[in-house]
Amino acid sequence: MLLHNISLHDFGAYRGKQSLDLSVKPGRPIVLIGGLNGCGKTTLLDAIQLVLYGQRARCSGRGNRSYDAYLRESINRKANAAEGAEIALEFSVVVDGHERHYRVVRSWHTSGKQLKEFLNVIVDGQHDRILSDGWADHVEDILPLEVASLFFFDGEKIESLADPERAASVIESAVNSLLGVSTVEQLRTDLVALVRRQRLSNEDQAVLDQIRAQEAEHEAARQEIADRTQTLGSVRSRCDRLQVQLDKVEKEFERAGGKLFERQKELESNRKAIAERLAAQRGSLRSLAAGPLPLLMLPQQLARLREQAGREKDADDATRVVGVLEDRDAWLLDQLPASVTAAARTALKKKLATDRQRRESAAELKQSLGLPLDALEQLSALDEALARDASRARELLKESAETSDRLDDADRLLAGVPDQKLIKDLIEERNEAIDMLAVAKDELRRGEEQLQDIKGRRARLGAELERAQQKRVKTLIEIEELERVVTFAGKARDTLEKFGEALLRRHISRLEVAVLQSFKALMRKSGLIHDLRIDTAKSSLVLADSEGEPVDPGRLSAGERQLLAISLLWGLAKVAGNKLPSVIDTPLGRLDSRHRQHLVDRYFPNAGRQVLLLSTDEEIDENLLSRLRPSLAHTYTLVHDDTSFTTTVETGYWWTAGAPHAA
Repeated sequence: MLLHNISLHDFGAYRGKQSLDLSVKPGRPIVLIGGLNGCGKTTLLDAIQLVLYGQRARCSGRGNRSYDAYLRESINRKANAAEGAEIALEFSVVVDGHERHYRVVRSWHTSGKQLKEFLNVIVDGQHDRILSDGWADHVEDILPLEVASLFFFDGEKIESLADPERAASVIESAVNSLLGVSTVEQLRTDLVALVRRQRLSNEDQAVLDQIRAQEAEHEAARQEIADRTQTLGSVRSRCDRLQVQLDKVEKEFERAGGKLFERQKELESNRKAIAERLAAQRGSLRSLAAGPLPLLMLPQQLARLREQAGREKDADDATRVVGVLEDRDAWLLDQLPASVTAAARTALKKKLATDRQRRESAAELKQSLGLPLDALEQLSALDEALARDASRARELLKESAETSDRLDDADRLLAGVPDQKLIKDLIEERNEAIDMLAVAKDELRRGEEQLQDIKGRRARLGAELERAQQKRVKTLIEIEELERVVTFAGKARDTLEKFGEALLRRHISRLEVAVLQSFKALMRKSGLIHDLRIDTAKSSLVLADSEGEPVDPGRLSAGERQLLAISLLWGLAKVAGNKLPSVIDTPLGRLDSRHRQHLVDRYFPNAGRQVLLLSTDEEIDENLLSRLRPSLAHTYTLVHDDTSFTTTVETGYWWTAGAPHAA
């Protein structure tokens, strides 16, 4: 497994987006990250664990807080909590000889009082939804959490290993998880569970009891169905009889006028509406009769009046022009040209005289009625009004005739309504029949619903009984096979126990050699420890001097115990094959200058294919940096702003400011 890149966005002290290129190459396995205390070195180590393991991550800054509380407090204080924080880690793993590239992105933000977390996994450039949902299980195949805790360690982890009383549990966990011993033990445990399940399956008396109980329950359900079916038959017959009785009463009720009696109020309301409509129509007719409509009864008189009005108008017109006609005619004759013959003049003079005589005769008419000059226009308007009123009167007469017929029909229906005293008994009998039928139908409906429920329950019981019987048959068939499984499982457990013991001895032997070599390589006092053993019973380290005398780890100085802890981690990495990256946070706190040089020269360049080294300026100083330079792939400095309490990542280490990296 190789880490390629990590990006932090508003996580902890890291404001905005901060990225670190973690890629290494052969001969340059170290990425050096410098930072003063409180700048975010441990936060970076926590980020790697958090993005991989989520809630199970063993983050140093979490303490006893809940996971939600830890995530809330991990959002940068200057950032918007609704936008949240994000960690993205890119790494590659070789699977079946092929390298696969992973990008794991874990983000979270607050929404009201809730915190929402998201995890997306991209494999070889493609988002894998299934892997994203099941990442907690998949990451255990890549890098188990117990193993990761041995490769991602800080000063506190080293302190724990340096304390002989606290190192036992760490040593036991390391040996079991990293060297594969726990896998063998898990197989033995799984075989015990397998045997237990097989033995339980042979004890099938419970299955038989279950089958008997299910058969009894199934038979009871069948009998209940038969009983309810018979009861429903009786209820259905009663419903039929009550329906026949109700139909008979309904017919008698209808013959006696019961339907009309029930509709009496409706009929009365309808009759009232019809009468009101007829009264309105007749009122409209009376309004028309109050106007000029009656003049339609005097057509001859109106005709003579129209003729007299015409003659009087003509007489009036003649009277107005007769006085000027003689002068006009003389003027016209004078206007004739000289070429007009005497005969023509005589003929025209005669015509003009005739016209004057006609007009004079008309002017002599006696105006006996004294009609106004616009009498003809008034008579024309009267004709239009009479035509309009006559059309409306015909419509109203037709409508009133129809309404009158409907009123007669309504009166006949009301006349047929029987008196309540005469139909009272039939009403009571009919209501009683309706109520009895409703009760019977409700009883029938409820009975049918209950019958369907029982049939459904019987069907389920039948299916369960069938499965139980098949299981019983299958159990009987497999008894011999299961007994054979139990026998061979016991033999396999014995074999695994022997194999586990042999595997532990082999790994412990290799680990003892690797840890001792590592310790001698790091120690300034080369002759102090001559031999090292691991007590598997107590999971503790046993040291001996050159004369074979035991050396109490408690007698070692704090720095020597710290080197012993680092040697244990280094030895574990050697035995495991150095295939995992190591993240080491502030490892030089209690070491003197000689021991620091040994770590820089001998341990860090050889701790693994990839080493992320988190250091202060006092741990890896300018001198140690020069010694470490040939093994560096990248260098970074975590720069903290004390005014905004935020950290940014800059390339280069102290004493190499401005350089892209120290390599």
